[in-house]
Amino acid sequence: MKNIFFALGTILAFGKIASAQNFPDARQSDPNALGWMQGFPPEKSKVVSAADGSFFEFPAIRYSVNHMREFYPTRGVPASREKPFTFKTKIDPNIDKIKFTPWDSDEEITWEDSLAKNYTDGIIIVHKGKIVYEKYFAGLKPEGLHSAMSVSKSFAGTLAAILVAQGKLNADALVTDYIPELKGSGYEGATVRQVMDMRTAISYSENYSDPNAEVWAYALAGNVFRPANYQGPKNYYEYLPTLKKIPGKNHGDEFGYKTVNTELLGWIISRATGKGIAELLSEMVWQPMGANFDAYYNVDPAGIAMAGGGLSLNLRDMAAFGEMMLRGGKLGSKQVIPFEAANDIATGGTESEVRAAQEAFAKGGEYPKLEGWSYRDMWWRTNNSHGAYMARGVHGQAIYIDPAAQMVIVRFASTYLASNKYIDPLSIPAYEAVAEYLMTR
Repeated sequence: MKNIFFALGTILAFGKIASAQNFPDARQSDPNALGWMQGFPPEKSKVVSAADGSFFEFPAIRYSVNHMREFYPTRGVPASREKPFTFKTKIDPNIDKIKFTPWDSDEEITWEDSLAKNYTDGIIIVHKGKIVYEKYFAGLKPEGLHSAMSVSKSFAGTLAAILVAQGKLNADALVTDYIPELKGSGYEGATVRQVMDMRTAISYSENYSDPNAEVWAYALAGNVFRPANYQGPKNYYEYLPTLKKIPGKNHGDEFGYKTVNTELLGWIISRATGKGIAELLSEMVWQPMGANFDAYYNVDPAGIAMAGGGLSLNLRDMAAFGEMMLRGGKLGSKQVIPFEAANDIATGGTESEVRAAQEAFAKGGEYPKLEGWSYRDMWWRTNNSHGAYMARGVHGQAIYIDPAAQMVIVRFASTYLASNKYIDPLSIPAYEAVAEYLMTR
């Protein structure tokens, strides 16, 4: 069991399965009220630690998401050293009163009430380039940084899309063309595009109830806290070649959400450019975008950034990133990333590519409530009438972009329900209701 706790501490991209026990609500679990890590030194009962995994248990996670670099080594993503980007603000007080019906309920609730139910830590709504809604809870401050969890994947996918648009990365090339170390592994025969779109046939399970699931080996490979007798892979790059292919399955056939694919994409990006993803994100997005605050990645024992879930950043900077994506890679008067990259993410590729992606998504069978959705460039596409698409992370992290409504919603949260399967029934209809309201403004 101790080994499980060691592994659990590093799974920032996944979280844990919710049990049937009753959890304290948003007010009761507020980290300020609970007094985590307060005092000099803190009381023993108020100390949370990465060494035993307690920092990622609910409700302690509500403190930890704002303090990840205090638990693990990190690598910085420098922000702009010139004039930073700033939003104009025009708060709309009527947004709190918007009503919607969650998917799993027959009763309407208000947008304001939904925030506590989702254990929201911070949320911003941008409409037509202006902030129209902004609130913070649970210790998060406007200048603070918060774990983005698997929203990190969409940043890695955006970097890959940029490199493809620039002709520096060939999406149709084989993975082994860039990473020959993977010859003979389960990734042999897969293309870079199949990695970018989570359509590899890798035998890899993130079932936390199974002590033999591959997720535990992956976690230990990247963890700085290991049992003394540990003899396995010492970092992510050593772990990836150990993965096998599912017998009878072909790469490209179906969607399968596997964080190891993002770790591999980070390796491919770094091999193609000769730079780590933290450096690339700073050079290609964070600085030219005019980010106000340095972001950072958690790193493994070899200093490899956790591409799949290790990014922490500021909420307003994440809103600026979302606004840039909405505007075809442009923020203000500046073209930050190539239009071709932003457009590929926004449209999901050609019509035939979108249809194929929808078929692969449905065939994967992981998200039956997300009917008609697809996945491309490490972004989730709703394929609804508004053309909305999003970045998603466990425990409630989100960037939701609605081109028709000219709206971007960014959210940090720390709900006890890790998987988006539990969060979507309350979150997605809430986003859609705000979009419909803003289209009347």
